Amino acid sequence: MHSMTKRTLAALAACTALSAPAAAQVSGDLSIFLDTSNPAPRATMEAMIERFGEKNPDLNIEVTVIDREAYKTQIRNFLTANAPDVATWYAANRMKPYVDAGLFEDVSDLWAEPMFENDLKSTRGAMTIDGKQWGVPYTYYQWGVYYRKDIFDELGLSEPTTWEEEKANCEKIVASGRACYTIGTKFLWTAGGWFDYLNMRTNGYDFHNQLANGEISWEDDRVKQTFANWKELIDMGAFIDNHQTYSWQEALPFMVNGEATAYLMGNFAVAPLRDAGLTDDQLDFYQFVEITPGVEKAEDAPTDTFHIPSAAKNKEAAREFLRFVASPEEQTIINNGKNLGQLPVNSKSTVDDDKFLQKGFVMLSENSPGGVAQFWDRDAPAEMAKVSMEGFQEFMVKPDSLDKVLSKLERARGRIYK
Repeated sequence: MHSMTKRTLAALAACTALSAPAAAQVSGDLSIFLDTSNPAPRATMEAMIERFGEKNPDLNIEVTVIDREAYKTQIRNFLTANAPDVATWYAANRMKPYVDAGLFEDVSDLWAEPMFENDLKSTRGAMTIDGKQWGVPYTYYQWGVYYRKDIFDELGLSEPTTWEEEKANCEKIVASGRACYTIGTKFLWTAGGWFDYLNMRTNGYDFHNQLANGEISWEDDRVKQTFANWKELIDMGAFIDNHQTYSWQEALPFMVNGEATAYLMGNFAVAPLRDAGLTDDQLDFYQFVEITPGVEKAEDAPTDTFHIPSAAKNKEAAREFLRFVASPEEQTIINNGKNLGQLPVNSKSTVDDDKFLQKGFVMLSENSPGGVAQFWDRDAPAEMAKVSMEGFQEFMVKPDSLDKVLSKLERARGRIYK
């Protein structure tokens, strides 16, 4: 744990005070807890907080940085015993235990303001529980299909937009002696990504969330249809062999070497693919295709957030800080390539000149009307996520075991959500 007290330069503060609107000025003490303990995120957050302090020279800010893994085990204790005014966390189901326990402040009043309502709408669903909003997002990143454009060109393939086009492409890829997709399911969560997209495209975002919340049976015919769609790919040999023995990183060489043509993955895969020698002329990206016509597209975009604890002492200043964090200017700065290297949530922000970040930003800001999911192991309770992802891997290895897998998951649902 590390503490830092803000120091304000008098001349800079005086200049800032002249340019800042009076309504933005807050004072008193503001305590902020961060889980951004790695060097780059930590420096990014501390610089952002310093900028907020410069706009509010009468505010004394104390920042406490806690190792991310330690933060996860300590958060309930500090929210209960000695709450800060602002704390980092995550969206959707990951914030639900603290919402249900009354430990996070309802900030629906902020989301009624034009900037939030109009410019952060892609994550509104992820910040909403029981019809109210409980925090503010500051960064996210896209998932999608990263593919070998040069191989597509060789085979005369175009980016698919429908399930039938996806399967038709895959058939041609398999016929060429390649796998359609690389994947490493050794650590399970990558199979969760496939389930997320197949289920959201088959049944929609609301259904997907209801399943994650234990409200729908795993033996429901609509869930079975998701797996039936998945099985079509498995049966045609779409995935690399022995994927259960590889981590996600160990699955990258299959795409680099041209033995597989695509990877359903987060944008963090781009750097190692480039490092392995693929150029941006060889590598491209498309949004996961439509499966059920009329189902609005929802995306996996894990979102990091700021919250106001219910026991915060300076909620006025905390709200002003959340407005600052959500602003297009700040989201542009903190997410640029020199800082977090991710995507701003505010649609009025600008994005670094990187084609994958640019495509992801447009996709999430303009073409994900169905909502933004947080990834299966964030959206579902931890125990259910573990059991179900084990089931996803088993199904991918032995697709004829589906009835057995779904029966096991339904028993787990009855135990976990009772």
